[in-house]
Amino acid sequence: MQKIKPEPKEFLDDMEWGWEHYSEFIEKYPDKWIAIVNKRVAAVGESINEVEDGAEKKTKRKKEKIPVMFIECGGHIY
Repeated sequence: MQKIKPEPKEFLDDMEWGWEHYSEFIEKYPDKWIAIVNKRVAAVGESINEVEDGAEKKTKRKKEKIPVMFIECGGHIY
């Protein structure tokens, strides 16, 4: 049986910061994906892959360790 490792503190801190600033992001990045590193928006784009790859390249942090959020400002069909 494989154990699940908790997310690193930096990941959780960045994700919390993202949720705290979500209303600001709606105005700046409507319907975009954003990546957050060190409590800053590290990348913005149309696709999650684009944002993960861009943030990883820019920050040298593994994309698995970078919180990514979709900033939804309207109705979407999933």
